[in-house]
Amino acid sequence: MSERSAPLRPLGSARPLDVRVVGLGPSPAERLRLERHARLLAWSGIGWHFIEFTIALAAGIAAGSIALIGFGADSLIEALAGFVVLWLFTGNRIGSHAAERRAQQLIAGTFFVLAAYVSIEAVRTLLGGDHPRASWVGIGLAAFTAPTMPLLARAKRRIGNKLNSSAAVKEASQTQLCAYLSIALLLGLGANALLGWWWADPLTALAIAGVALKEGRESWRGEGCADGCC
Repeated sequence: MSERSAPLRPLGSARPLDVRVVGLGPSPAERLRLERHARLLAWSGIGWHFIEFTIALAAGIAAGSIALIGFGADSLIEALAGFVVLWLFTGNRIGSHAAERRAQQLIAGTFFVLAAYVSIEAVRTLLGGDHPRASWVGIGLAAFTAPTMPLLARAKRRIGNKLNSSAAVKEASQTQLCAYLSIALLLGLGANALLGWWWADPLTALAIAGVALKEGRESWRGEGCADGCC
């Protein structure tokens, strides 16, 4: 919590009094540092999500796994959400409430697209009785992502809260969602590979879609900042 000085001149005095106003957010210098940190985290996430997207998509197509393909699509959408944060903290959009609201809506839109695509493909797989093959590459990817994504999400959320940016906090939630989806993906792919439960794959995909829809609705409403921001 930072302080700002507001000089006041008492009646009959030439010297201003130094009155401290509390709760106005970070100082300009601190805000610039936080914005640079937010951009660095966004670029780090974007780089990893493109790698994740490539691996998951290739493994998903090879195994006929809609859960893996949906996970890869989520990775691509998370990368796009990272670009939204970069857009928000660049140029004259910094500190703009209109830009903040637009960023929230753009991130929400990415969630809705993911939920719609994965739901349609999962239902089609269930009704068609398609049996996805085991994917040990996908299992390895999920096992790596599950413990690492919460660390990145925590760092993003901390910076977003300090900046009072609901859009940045919601983008951190999307990174956290990646960890939850990794766990669900690990369970679904593992059940298919070890027990032959082919239906676990599309059911996992539907769970991914449900969580994405919930996150999208919250982002569209402007929810997601623990400090009551924007």
